Amino acid sequence: MNVMWGISWNDSKKGALAALCAALMAASLAGAPNAQRAMSGGMEDLVSVIVREVRGSGSAPEQLVQDAGGDVGRHMRIIRGFEAKVPAGALDSIRRGDGVYSVTPNGSVHLNGSVDGYDPNADPTSWLGTAQSIKAGAFWNAGYTGKGIGVALIDSGVAPVQGLTSPGKVVNGADLSFEGQLDRFRHVDTYGHGTHMAGIIAGRDDAVQAGKENSDNTNFMGIAPDAHILNVKVASSNGSTDVSQVIAAIDWVVQHRNDNGMNIKVLNLSFGTDSSQSYVLDPLSYAAEVAWRKGIVVVVAAGNGSYGNAQLNNPAYNPHLIAVGANDTKGTFDTADDTVPEWSERGDGVRNPDLVAPGKSVVSLRDPNSYADQNFPGGRVGNSRFFKGSGTSQAAAVVSGAAALVLQQRPGITPDQVKKLLTSTASPLPLADPRSQGNGELNLNKALKASTPPALTAVQPYAPATGLGSLEAARGTVHVVDDTGAALTGEKDIFGNPWDGQSWSGQSWSGQSWSGGMWNGQSWSGQSWSGQSWSGQSWSGQSWSGQSWSGQSWSGQSWSGQSWSGQSWSGQSWSGQSWSGQSWSGQSWSGQSWSGQSWSGQSWSGQSWSGAEWN
Repeated sequence: MNVMWGISWNDSKKGALAALCAALMAASLAGAPNAQRAMSGGMEDLVSVIVREVRGSGSAPEQLVQDAGGDVGRHMRIIRGFEAKVPAGALDSIRRGDGVYSVTPNGSVHLNGSVDGYDPNADPTSWLGTAQSIKAGAFWNAGYTGKGIGVALIDSGVAPVQGLTSPGKVVNGADLSFEGQLDRFRHVDTYGHGTHMAGIIAGRDDAVQAGKENSDNTNFMGIAPDAHILNVKVASSNGSTDVSQVIAAIDWVVQHRNDNGMNIKVLNLSFGTDSSQSYVLDPLSYAAEVAWRKGIVVVVAAGNGSYGNAQLNNPAYNPHLIAVGANDTKGTFDTADDTVPEWSERGDGVRNPDLVAPGKSVVSLRDPNSYADQNFPGGRVGNSRFFKGSGTSQAAAVVSGAAALVLQQRPGITPDQVKKLLTSTASPLPLADPRSQGNGELNLNKALKASTPPALTAVQPYAPATGLGSLEAARGTVHVVDDTGAALTGEKDIFGNPWDGQSWSGQSWSGQSWSGGMWNGQSWSGQSWSGQSWSGQSWSGQSWSGQSWSGQSWSGQSWSGQSWSGQSWSGQSWSGQSWSGQSWSGQSWSGQSWSGQSWSGQSWSGQSWSGAEWN
């Protein structure tokens, strides 16, 4: 997978709107620079201008410039405009065009806005650039920021870093990871993936003023900055987890979606396996579909070409869900030059991605001293706070944030209606083939203005899943292993309990798979999740010290003496293999793949795990 990372920043200071406009006026009096373009029949002057847009105009002004033979340049959010070079003879027609507020000659000034040694205005892959690409500002301007909407994130945990620490922003649910029995690692992200996703979906710096989201060009914000995250951890410090853990996590989210006012309406699944069984039979596919049918919009990464076949990853291959591919913005805010990277799964021609969203070198929050941070320091952006990541994982997180905005705008809309709205308003990419892009790139400006699809027309015609298939087949080709190389295989969960798809599928649908902290006949945590108040466990006021995970002592812990494949959990090492083979859909960090990496070269074997039990 050839995904390269590039970092090139300019330190600068934030410019005020008044000062910028004054500078533009001075430039107008002094005369703007001209350029020339070769045209059939001669040379035509191009003039450099600033085009300011009417609020809610979408991409209409950019299209006017392109139709006139001009070039769209850098966007400047603080003035709701962009730089452009246009033929001199087209200036008047562009000024009169729909959605254009003004056209002013450009001078030698540029918008400044620096945060932590990084200018997000100068980088189209920054959080500002990502929001601009999908036109999230249209929702923000209309007052929709995801407030009141809960997004469940089943991932590697979330670290309490700046941007995710405001009261109620992140609430800890169940921790079903291998680290879940350890107090100091419970819920927190030792891997770095979940924190990156949480930032994209709903991060928000405390300095962002309410109602000023669209004019803040410095502080960090996710796509739905006022949504809240339900943190359900399943993956440990090397990204490893088993399908049974993820299925249990989905069941847990469904059963607790309305607890304590959490209002979980979106579920983000930025991972996948290469299961070859039908989505109808696959247990993981079924669990995700149950969430969908219970009113949760399930957004899934299409996959990153990890397995060498055309099929979308499991559960993205379930056609009821929203499968998201990645697009590469090519460093601009205009979709005309966007492409779909080779590593973004195309599908098999029957089940393809539903749409695409920015997924190349997306800037989000860094998790200091996590696995990704330690092993791929080239992904760090600025002085310390930010990190770049590429993959359909990032693209799925963008769409999850978008779904939260839609759900705030339209209370009561069904998952099928959300999918129909987002896919029918997506913008086709002229340089990408239909199979790779699905319906095109997410376009929230169009979605904001479109009518809600009638419920009957939005109903999807696909066969419902049953979940009666094989748990082993759901794992695909890669399994978690212990330090002897023995893999967890067969029809049994991580505790070695036998898998009964018939019994589980019925309990999953009826909301009875979790009972008294038990799932599949086993207590999965040191806490009982049934009947306990878990909301409100946010990280307000806490700081993340960024401690190093390597060298930590795991002594005094036990896996309750459970065994599988004849192996005892006591003293086993779980580093070295990750579920789905590419550690959460094969993310590339700093031009390197996470696949097949062992955690910082540390061996957990030889440590004593005795002394504490899960139940």
